[in-house]
Amino acid sequence: MDRLAKGIHHVSLKPSDQETFDKAVALYRDMLGMEERHSGGGRVMLDTGAGCVEISVGEGSSSLGAVNHFAIATDFLDQIVEKVRAAGYKITVEPRGGGESKVRIAFFQGPCGELVELYQEKGL
Repeated sequence: MDRLAKGIHHVSLKPSDQETFDKAVALYRDMLGMEERHSGGGRVMLDTGAGCVEISVGEGSSSLGAVNHFAIATDFLDQIVEKVRAAGYKITVEPRGGGESKVRIAFFQGPCGELVELYQEKGL
């Protein structure tokens, strides 16, 4: 069978107010360096290098369900952990892995309540 899906295009975050929207944009665009593809009308699409994070402000939380987490590939896991910790975000899983493992991971909770995994492959 032919592969119909090419990969993840984007993950959508829907902050409930403008303040949380601004915090989310500051985290993903300004702190983590994701490139802004386009924005307007209370929405911004940020390029991770392997898909996008879409942030669109809206009233109230969505009743459509929740994403457990999404992972951001990086070569700078420890640096990002320290940046988000210094910005006041909760590190929910401290960096772990390495050694025999070919990956290192860490998790933090973003401004919209989302769990973000930092995923660093080593020597692959």
